[in-house]
Amino acid sequence: MRADRPVPAEHTPSKASWLCRDEFDRERMLDMEERVRPYRQGTLLILAIALVGLAPSLGWWPLLFLIPAGLFFGLADGLMPKVARPENVMFAAWVGSELTIAGAVSLEGGPRVVALSWLAIPVMTLSSRFGVRGVVAGVAIACALMLAVAFGFDASAVVSSPELVVAPLAVVLSVALLSTPLMRSDIQHRSDAVIDPLTGMLNRKALSARVHELGQQSEITGEPVGVIVADLDHFKNVNDTRGHTVGDVVLREVAYLLRKHLRAFDLAYRLGGEEFLILVPGSDLESTADLAHRLREGVCAEELTGGVRVTMSIGVAASAHHERFHYTEVFAEADAALYRAKRAGRNRVCLAGGGELPAAA
Repeated sequence: MRADRPVPAEHTPSKASWLCRDEFDRERMLDMEERVRPYRQGTLLILAIALVGLAPSLGWWPLLFLIPAGLFFGLADGLMPKVARPENVMFAAWVGSELTIAGAVSLEGGPRVVALSWLAIPVMTLSSRFGVRGVVAGVAIACALMLAVAFGFDASAVVSSPELVVAPLAVVLSVALLSTPLMRSDIQHRSDAVIDPLTGMLNRKALSARVHELGQQSEITGEPVGVIVADLDHFKNVNDTRGHTVGDVVLREVAYLLRKHLRAFDLAYRLGGEEFLILVPGSDLESTADLAHRLREGVCAEELTGGVRVTMSIGVAASAHHERFHYTEVFAEADAALYRAKRAGRNRVCLAGGGELPAAA
């Protein structure tokens, strides 16, 4: 097996970042970006039309600043599936959009241009993508750019007419304040709907949106997507002999053991009972099998609450390079491999196509 796959730190906080606290925040950001994308493109079109209409008085130069804005987000869309911290890429693209607006405004007169308030437009999307830290950082950047444009290009105008900058600043702050509680409510409802309350993993509802996105990404990037289906062996015996309370604790601890071996953008789901699913973007069959082997060993090696030890059977499959990821087909292959692992004696990893890793001792 290849050893080039990055191994994360020994606890789940390693997957956190200053913009995303956990994998749910990251999943929500990716899902929201998918929803925001067509409206963002529409917004750029509206701004372009407005600048064309204002060209006789403002000139044509501001229109050129929309091109970098579109390029920033286009580059971000391509990079996000390939990096461990996609939220950082998106925030960088967001900052780039603010810089382009600030550049267009400064080019055409600084604080005396009504378009200074356009710096509030990207602020509307902050809370839909990021948590409180991201919103605060974005608002600070927007306000700093507004002040820099205002005082850097015509400080005397601002001193004599403070409303030139006070009004746009008020718009930025108001937009941020009003959008935040609405998005927090959405986050709460999403969390209640897509998070398994016992293990904290994502559930089947979250899975449906993610696999659609991965299909689109694989079509663009040509990268494969690995699928791991794992099932605890003889878990009914734990419930029968130790009770369901201990069984629930064991499930939570197994979920933690699985997550701590994953990268930031690998996503773990509880399908129900003692069955788990892991999506591994950018991973072929060999790399996915390597990860599955580490997951099985990691679970088997731990003594859980009450001295319980469990083993795990795993099925592995992956889409092909340069082919669109079809979740239903790849999952069926992984699920069939899981059943072969069960029939072969459990506590092992079987691969789609008939391969098998060495059985555990």
